[in-house]
Amino acid sequence: MTLVSRRSLLSLTAGATFIGLRGARAGVPDRPPLRPHDPFSFLFITDTHLQPELDAARGCHAAFARARAIPSDFAIQGGDHVFDALGVNAGRATMLMDLYKRTADDLTMPVHHTIGNHDCFGVYTKSGAQPTDPFYGKKYFEDNFGRLYYAFDHKGVHFVVLDSIGITADRSYEGRIDPAQKEWLARDLAAQPAGTPIIVVTHIPLVTAVDAYSAPLPTPPKHHGISVVNAHEIVPLFDSVNVIGVLQGHTHILERVDWHGVPYITGGAVSGNWWHGTRMGTPEGFLVVDVADGRLTTRYETYGFRTVDPHNT
Repeated sequence: MTLVSRRSLLSLTAGATFIGLRGARAGVPDRPPLRPHDPFSFLFITDTHLQPELDAARGCHAAFARARAIPSDFAIQGGDHVFDALGVNAGRATMLMDLYKRTADDLTMPVHHTIGNHDCFGVYTKSGAQPTDPFYGKKYFEDNFGRLYYAFDHKGVHFVVLDSIGITADRSYEGRIDPAQKEWLARDLAAQPAGTPIIVVTHIPLVTAVDAYSAPLPTPPKHHGISVVNAHEIVPLFDSVNVIGVLQGHTHILERVDWHGVPYITGGAVSGNWWHGTRMGTPEGFLVVDVADGRLTTRYETYGFRTVDPHNT
């Protein structure tokens, strides 16, 4: 794959408009007319992977300082707040979350949180944790940030934040929306007034082409962790409502894929290539999202971080 330069990437993405659902087009379900809403801006800040190593705390500080200088109503953290709670002991996991919270004070704006796979404690057996531990698994996230999936409204737009992490019986993870959450999502979408603009947030992508950009692993993973394995059960729920965008994290790339008129936008990563530089041409950064007239307009903001250990991909 040919990597684009930082300047080229930003020129391609700056001002790119992700269009909401307007009228019948080929491959686009017939949806009700969009209800009017007030315009606003927010930030989508994902995959901070905060840790004391690799100068990550300084990098996050710089990213959050840049973010708070951008006029925004709020931020959505797209998951993977820390690196890593999956495979460490309780002391390390507590230290990482304390470090994240101290650094996140730099944002000085309301933040809505999304659970990421690395925000689950002790799932890997190498952590030494047991499923009976009080912070095991998703309890670590819940105790620090609250609900695993939820919805909120802002200026006439309905937001849905999903839990896309499935913890497996053999103590690993996969991308999955569980049955109870799927039922909740269907009820929540159906309860909105016809034409309500809706934005969905998930850590592990529902729709992505990342497998087309990456070479296969020498040993195929036991579990499907790159995207939501049962996305085929979820995305049809969006056909009858006005989802104007789905924001995603996890892969650390900047990407847009359209399906049935819905833009699925993967928002890069504050940590870039896990604090090792550029990931498939996407540098360290976050999304600024403008919402107006039933449309998302995004731009990718970098913040000048220089890694101490460059391993660009």
